Amino acid sequence: MKKQLFILLLLILVNTIVYSQTITISGIVSALDGPIPYSIIEVDSTKLTTDENGFYSLSLPFGNHEIRASAFGFNPETQKISADERKNIIINFTLKEKINQLEEVVITGTLKPVSKSESSVPVEIYTPTFFKKNPTPNIFEALQNVNGVRPQLNCNVCNTGDIHINGLEGPYTMVLIDGMPIVSSLSTVYGLSGIPNALIQRIEIVKGPASSLYGSEAVGGLINIITKSPEDAPLVSADAYSTSWLEHNIDLGFKNKVGEKASFLTGINYYNYSNPIDNNSDNFTDVTLQDRLSVFQKWSFKREENRQMNFAIRYFTEDRWGGEMNWTPQFRGGDSLYGENIITKRWELIGKYQLPIKEKISAQFSFNLHDQNSAYGTTFYLAKQKIGFGQFLWDKRINKHDILTGLALRYTYYDDNTPATATIDSLNNPNNTFLPGVFIQDEINFSPKQKLLLGARYDYNSNHGTIFTPRVGYKYALNKRNIFRINTGTGFRVVNLFTEEHAALTGARKIILEEELKPEQSYNMNLNYEKKIIPSDEIFIGIDLSAWYTYFTNQIIPDYATNPDQIIYSNLEGYAQSRGVSVNLDLVLGKHWKILTGGTIMDVSFIENDTKERPFLTENWTGVWAVTYTLPKLNLAIDYTGNVYGSMRLPLAGELDPRDPNSPIWSLQNIQFTYQKKDSPIKLYGGVKNILNWTPNKNNPFIIARSHDPFDKKVTYDNTGQITSTASNPYALSFDPTYVYAPNQGIRFFLGLSIELDK
Repeated sequence: MKKQLFILLLLILVNTIVYSQTITISGIVSALDGPIPYSIIEVDSTKLTTDENGFYSLSLPFGNHEIRASAFGFNPETQKISADERKNIIINFTLKEKINQLEEVVITGTLKPVSKSESSVPVEIYTPTFFKKNPTPNIFEALQNVNGVRPQLNCNVCNTGDIHINGLEGPYTMVLIDGMPIVSSLSTVYGLSGIPNALIQRIEIVKGPASSLYGSEAVGGLINIITKSPEDAPLVSADAYSTSWLEHNIDLGFKNKVGEKASFLTGINYYNYSNPIDNNSDNFTDVTLQDRLSVFQKWSFKREENRQMNFAIRYFTEDRWGGEMNWTPQFRGGDSLYGENIITKRWELIGKYQLPIKEKISAQFSFNLHDQNSAYGTTFYLAKQKIGFGQFLWDKRINKHDILTGLALRYTYYDDNTPATATIDSLNNPNNTFLPGVFIQDEINFSPKQKLLLGARYDYNSNHGTIFTPRVGYKYALNKRNIFRINTGTGFRVVNLFTEEHAALTGARKIILEEELKPEQSYNMNLNYEKKIIPSDEIFIGIDLSAWYTYFTNQIIPDYATNPDQIIYSNLEGYAQSRGVSVNLDLVLGKHWKILTGGTIMDVSFIENDTKERPFLTENWTGVWAVTYTLPKLNLAIDYTGNVYGSMRLPLAGELDPRDPNSPIWSLQNIQFTYQKKDSPIKLYGGVKNILNWTPNKNNPFIIARSHDPFDKKVTYDNTGQITSTASNPYALSFDPTYVYAPNQGIRFFLGLSIELDK
């Protein structure tokens, strides 16, 4: 018995000695481009942080262990180790970055798929998650929380609008769908409202000229709407919400396969608002009534060697009207009750086909047909536009040179009932414009840290002759967390007032063209610095800082001030400029907080005859934010979004006009509560829009001039044709709805339901 007890004690002693022995484990946690500071090392119950060089060291007892390395923005890695009599073991980790919003593949900057950090051109990415923080029925409204981008309303009556980038008017922005210039000048005004949000994969935004790749209209920037592929979309999706103003929006999506090689995705968006409201008591609808349907279908085909083949088609129809509260369609075009009624029908087709050859050559095409029947009071605007676009792209890599070259042809047919398509004898003469072009781009990879981008495009406009647009870009990456970019280039734009300037259509003012308008030309420089700070596994700070300068020649600026009854258009004899700085901050603070915020300070002006002026409807500064706080235990997320704008110069209708010539600082703010159980396909959300209940009629006697006399039946003129002040018209005004800079829609509540099924 004593012998057995002795053996047992001996075994315990030996085991204690063995397992009390320790070894040292050390190593470095790095990414492909270098060490990852302050990453996390976990083994058994031990957790420690690496130093600024990614180095760690710890002691472990003999035995088998699993050691895990992790860092914010990277996929974690686990290794198994067997700790034996060796005193030191070196275990290094190389973590791969996650493919998320920070490193998602982008194509807009160079027409080639590349990770965001590798792009020579700064590209901003916005995913559906961002836009769902403040649900909207269309892309136009969704962009209100993007820094430096502002949806601008152009009419108090019909609520049409365009997108401003860095203070530049909407026609300077090219809108693409899947890389194709499908949203043309005519539908930039009306067509942005019809793109289903449910089918959007992401939106890429490039600020600054890109005409060397995309041609005319890409002067101020690009908005590329990337739709979901049938392979990546959910099997079935549905999203519907309504507001206390009785706005109703529904998005439906579903996908299916045809055989083994073909699959398609269908999306349907329907929006209806049929509840006239007049909170500012001017007898005009505060918000345009709308009935809109958009149907989208995208096909994708599997081919050998993963060659691309896809096409998509969309049909869009909309009937919208605004005006006097008792207006009905029977008054359309008459002078009894004032209304603006716009009936739009539109077809779009886009596609891409990679040729079945060794070289990487692709054919891209798009076609759109836009039919618009509009009545602005007694003024009818009937327009048809057809645009066909095709291009061949050859993508070739030679040593350090990544070359892209292409041939493009754009054909535009435009016809309307205005003087824009009439001869001197008032005969109908539709515009037919051919725009062939050739371009080349060479991205030279000097080293993993340095890239040089050289590009040039040569176009021939059948009406205006040749146009040459070069660009140069340079990227220097100190590492993946510190990237510098500089881009310079030119842009051009051929102007059609009647498709781009809503004020030219309302009939409220007479249009004066002082000369034959020449194409506008721009020269731009953009500096960008991108930095990522990751002090711990749960904290991330992303900084994106940009500064730009754009110089314009031949710019066309509408003159509202010379004569209150006219809008005078001519090419600027001097020059115009847009310059400023912007910063975006992306913050992740622990498991609960995520903050996206940004601000832009800009100086947009034109100089003529040594006089500097700021254009109408251009702010000096703007700010945006989206703050998300999550409560995992309650399955709840709270989103607080908003924007704030500096003062703008506004177009008055006369010297006695009592309205403020400058807008105040104004802000639209929203809050949303989202409830979704973990792994549940159902999401319930609701909240409040415009929680400050801010509208532009505050501190103004009226917004629409002489809304009680929209046909100017009681306006008195003197012998020179000028309006005179009378007892019934003390301010000597005529009807004018162009004093607009913000929505008239006040506070409202919303409630919605979203479902996504993958099986």
